[in-house]
Amino acid sequence: MAGNLRGRHFLKLLDFSPSEIRNLLSLSAALKANKRAGVRGRALEGKSIALIFEKPSTRTRCAFTVACVDEGAHPEYLGKGDIQLGKKETVADTARVLGRMFDGIQFRGFAHQTVETLAAHAGVPVWNGLTDTWHPTQILADLLTVSEEFGRLDGLALAYVGDGRNNMANSLMVGCAKLGMDVRIVAPGALHPDPGLVKTVEGICAETGGSVTVTADVARGVAGAHAVYTDVWASMGEEAKIAERVALLRPYKVTPEMMEATGRREAIFLHCLPAFHSLETEVARQFPDICEVSDEVFEGPRSRVFDEAENRLHTIKAVMVATLGR
Repeated sequence: MAGNLRGRHFLKLLDFSPSEIRNLLSLSAALKANKRAGVRGRALEGKSIALIFEKPSTRTRCAFTVACVDEGAHPEYLGKGDIQLGKKETVADTARVLGRMFDGIQFRGFAHQTVETLAAHAGVPVWNGLTDTWHPTQILADLLTVSEEFGRLDGLALAYVGDGRNNMANSLMVGCAKLGMDVRIVAPGALHPDPGLVKTVEGICAETGGSVTVTADVARGVAGAHAVYTDVWASMGEEAKIAERVALLRPYKVTPEMMEATGRREAIFLHCLPAFHSLETEVARQFPDICEVSDEVFEGPRSRVFDEAENRLHTIKAVMVATLGR
């Protein structure tokens, strides 16, 4: 389905055509069906995969690990304290070493330039598990979840509500635009996305029939949306900005009233996780106003967040199979 991607890196969705993204989603669905049917794959048999993590992770680490094992590969976790990446050794040198030992490399960390440098020097496929700028594997899982819910993607409206400058807003704009969707970034003016990226996305929409809207008006942004999406208000490394973000984003908390404002009974709620939706976590107890979504929505019948979480596995597996598999 996506064999033309063999040997390619997976760093950001801007690098892929709409048809290539659709093929990855089709492959994801097929691999998910196989997993549900108990069919084990062998596409990565005999391969060894390096999993580099500068940032801690639940879904990305587990999805890559299980995807490797499901398809016959050996995953090797390399945490921040395990290798010399950028400390005693340049990123380029690490890439050249790992590329001679491993068949593929996943990177999850901070600067996007790091994963670009790995890709430039490794000589094997490199996959972006998250950087400060892009989160492409998450978007594949989001798109698969929406398509499973509505049976299509073309013409559907997705409203991302919250910090419009982060990697999720960036990636959702590109991914939704590539597939002809109506994507809205609903955020206070101080947290609007980069105008240059918005212009790029507008160009994509002109080719695919999609549309992009950036607005501070919640009612306008969510009206008619098939999916409402949010993310934490302060990402890893931004803890010092929590009070500032809460003050800016309190009106953008996803509540039952916001979901009703979509005007669609079938509208669903999405979140990349982890989420602050109750006071049961250490950070939420420390900052009680940090919850970006109410518990009623997160735990309610509109929520598809755990379908998304599962779909990280199937879409990540599809990326590895398409770019490295037999």
